[in-house]
Amino acid sequence: MITGSLAAWLADLSRDQIPAAVTREMRHLALDTFSVGLRGTHTPWYQAIRNWAVQDNHSRHGATLWGEGTQLRPSDTALVNGAAAHALELDDFHNAKVHPGAVIVPTVFAMAEHYRVDPAQLDMALAVGYEVMIRTSLALSPAETRLRGWHLTPVCGPLGAAAAASVMLQLRPREIRSALGLAATQSSGLFAFTLDGSDSKRLHAGMAARAGVVSAELARNGLSGPAYAIEAEDGGMMKAFSDHSDATRLLHELGKTWHAAKTNFKPYSCCGSAHAHVDAALDLRSVWSQGGVVRVGVPTLVDIQCGYRYEPGSELQAQMSVRYAVAAALLRGSVLPQDFGEEQRRDPAIIQLANAIEIVRDDDLDRRYPKEFCGWVEVIDRSGTPRRIMQSNPSGSSENTARHEKLREKSMVLLNQDFHPEISEAICDQFLRPGPLDVRGILGSLRIE
Repeated sequence: MITGSLAAWLADLSRDQIPAAVTREMRHLALDTFSVGLRGTHTPWYQAIRNWAVQDNHSRHGATLWGEGTQLRPSDTALVNGAAAHALELDDFHNAKVHPGAVIVPTVFAMAEHYRVDPAQLDMALAVGYEVMIRTSLALSPAETRLRGWHLTPVCGPLGAAAAASVMLQLRPREIRSALGLAATQSSGLFAFTLDGSDSKRLHAGMAARAGVVSAELARNGLSGPAYAIEAEDGGMMKAFSDHSDATRLLHELGKTWHAAKTNFKPYSCCGSAHAHVDAALDLRSVWSQGGVVRVGVPTLVDIQCGYRYEPGSELQAQMSVRYAVAAALLRGSVLPQDFGEEQRRDPAIIQLANAIEIVRDDDLDRRYPKEFCGWVEVIDRSGTPRRIMQSNPSGSSENTARHEKLREKSMVLLNQDFHPEISEAICDQFLRPGPLDVRGILGSLRIE
């Protein structure tokens, strides 16, 4: 019984069972998500979701929207803050093809604030939320599920969010099983947004966070969810989304192997599947001979997802395009939010180079992806010689020993756009210092200015 065994593990877990290294990673990733989310509040798609949520829904005793002091019930706060965290394509991602931070961190913050959860529980909630979400995707066979048209973040996110919320509410095993079942039945999310660059992707992380909060709250109130929601042969989640799923992967070495600690942060504001290519292009920029052939090696799935011909359209269309990302890296040396404005997206030089790039489907990369988010870029250098760089993992991955330092630098750059550097430093310190994570203190610090 997969769903029941997962619920029993969550109910029995204690804080001392979370390895210190996992907690350290969760703190850094939570800081990253929070910093990205604060900047995401400045986007028009965030405002559309926020304005819907606050209509006739103010509360004096709810949870706080990160970009302001408005309080809503925790499920809607998780929705809005999750959308903010996913708004800029700067939020973290795991090689299981999910964005856990934008789902789990808003869930934990909303629940912690509204229910006044013991701060000592928050590290555990973050860890199990990430872990359950990632393991759900791995069990589904993420490449196959994605090729069937599903966006794995809102498919797997509800279970991760429900796991985190259930731990914070200290639900009993049967209640957690119902919360997981209620979350699984809300799993959804189509990848059709790449065709027209629509805003639906911005909604998906918040949608998953909201589903997890609602599921835990309803289970606590006595609403039952399907006890075999994950593994049922007829109507179970695994069968619904994939023909080659393996539900046992949810439980394999559970509590011993922590996939959560292998989550990548994003130094670039584009699809995570293009990050290895951006790294390679930036390294080749100094030797690149403009006008020469540029070849980009990709796994087949990445070509299907991100290799489309680039036409100036929405910001999302540019962010999801490996052609645009590589062209921006070579021409500008930068792939950050400011490189996706309307003027930048319509730059004739970018358009010309992006569509001149030769996309190469590489069988070796197919064998390695998505276990590795790999790729290569080849250019002609100034001597007329082909120069290729192969990147097995992006620079934001756990393979990079300097990533904690780089992640804090990124957070400071983002926070300094809204706050005095001293306040930005204080926010970073509250996430990274030893001791319990003080959500109310972090949110309070935003109102200093």
